[in-house]
Amino acid sequence: MGKTIAVIPARYGSTRYPGKPLADIHGKPMIWWVYNQVKKASKIDAIYVAIDDERVAEMCKKYHINFKMTSSNHKTSTERVNEIASLVEATVYVCINGDEPLIDPKVIDAIVPGSLEGFFAANLMTEITNPVEVIDNTNIKVVTDGFSNAIFMSRSPIPYPRSNMNFRYYKHIGVLAYTKEALNFFTSTPRGKNEIAEDINELRFMEYGRNLKMIVVNTEVLSVDTPKDLEYVREKIKHATRGEI
Repeated sequence: MGKTIAVIPARYGSTRYPGKPLADIHGKPMIWWVYNQVKKASKIDAIYVAIDDERVAEMCKKYHINFKMTSSNHKTSTERVNEIASLVEATVYVCINGDEPLIDPKVIDAIVPGSLEGFFAANLMTEITNPVEVIDNTNIKVVTDGFSNAIFMSRSPIPYPRSNMNFRYYKHIGVLAYTKEALNFFTSTPRGKNEIAEDINELRFMEYGRNLKMIVVNTEVLSVDTPKDLEYVREKIKHATRGEI
């Protein structure tokens, strides 16, 4: 099908957790853990960590992590991926959040299409099994049409189960795939009113009539947004390695 590149945006100045890419997890920075999980994906031909800070660059050099310096002015991870796309030629660019050190490589492979025709943008989602997550506004809920394209995303519980409680809620996962055409569309199109209200970048596709294919995977999402999340991930890794790290 052509070359598939994984891009891991790793912005240093996170609003909620500054310096997050360098957060220590059993002696290694978080970005090391993410990078090495992505390396295990069988459908990825190359990996680039998209950074914006010399401190992260030095850490990448220390651990032999492939990186490219990008602008510190990007407002979204998609814009950062688009800058990588302007530097590195590929058929598909897969964006993986830099704060998921336990990301399953099989989940990454699931988003890589077998074939392509023109515009392509896709996002992973997984079923919500804990009812508390449905009302948690940090979890972005997804509603799709009959063709598995996103109709809407919201921080609110949607749809409302007024007449039928037999409904499965899904939340989006921070793994997305784009062709260069889709990246160009995103970066050249202004934010719409729904995107601004919900603060969900992916709504840009829906607001302007573009398909965002949603792909269901069965996985546990463990993103690090706070120091408390980091402690939880450290324990999970310690348990998974039986304390051998």
